[in-house]
Amino acid sequence: GSYLRGERVTMQPVARRSVNTKRMLKVHGATLHNLKNLDVEIPLGMLVAVTGVSGSGKSTLVHDVLYRALEAAHRAEPEPEEPEVAGARVAPACRRLEGAERVRQAVLVDQSPIGRTPRSNPITYIKAFDIVRGLFASTADARRYGFTPGHFSFNVPGGRCETCQGDGTVTVEMQFLADVELVCDECKGKRYKSSVLEVHYRGLNIYDVLQLTVKEAITFFADVPRLVAKLRMLDQVGLGYLRLGQSATTLSGGEAQRVKLAAHLGQASCERTLFILDEPTTGLHFDDIAMLLDAFQKLIQNGGSVLVIEHNLEVIRNAD
Repeated sequence: GSYLRGERVTMQPVARRSVNTKRMLKVHGATLHNLKNLDVEIPLGMLVAVTGVSGSGKSTLVHDVLYRALEAAHRAEPEPEEPEVAGARVAPACRRLEGAERVRQAVLVDQSPIGRTPRSNPITYIKAFDIVRGLFASTADARRYGFTPGHFSFNVPGGRCETCQGDGTVTVEMQFLADVELVCDECKGKRYKSSVLEVHYRGLNIYDVLQLTVKEAITFFADVPRLVAKLRMLDQVGLGYLRLGQSATTLSGGEAQRVKLAAHLGQASCERTLFILDEPTTGLHFDDIAMLLDAFQKLIQNGGSVLVIEHNLEVIRNAD
């Protein structure tokens, strides 16, 4: 309501970055679908929005022409001497791409799931679970039992419940009906063997820690700066409410996309990295859009470039 009344705004662009003509991707002669011999210049080191009516060729330009041309340039495959047979290599959709050497990697950050099994979760995706497992393995209880960090993983045999193989649920196949997922009888959904759950770190076992939200975990692990730094990235993209062990299959497309952004924000540098996003605001609340724009600015400050296909007026207004 406060956004609709104009009391709050997503973000006000203070000053647009000026275009550096020496840092630019130049597409010459893009010809595919609705694009007819189009020349486009995309400045790097800033937030660039591609917008227009449906069917105007936004996705064709960004995905099928620019992204594919960058992939081909980085593979540096020699051109075939003769035209190849149908079904083999597809001809490039542009005459020439200039400036590919200014981009070290192009990253497509879409809303596809970050994992397809219940064992995938935000903390494993941002590579923070290794630190948590190390903390548990260093406790006196774990040393007494001879547990290593591997015993606190639900992805490999050792400490995980073997009945559900660390999923916490078992799938029962039903004849003529859809399969049913039931909570595992052996571990009661806790994913681990009882002996592993007896190991405590500051009063919590590994299952309890995975039940903490990101915000709660930042407070709980306050004296582990390496872990807090990774968790803070999730909080900064507005995912402080997620539980550490929340199954990736329960995340929405927008949440999955922001977990991916958080993983990149956690990198030491995004130098010469081009982030490509296709309508990332789909299904997002005004507040989420504000956090998304903030994440974009952080990626750019960290040396990256952001290219976004978008209809949302707030994102277009904040583009450089």
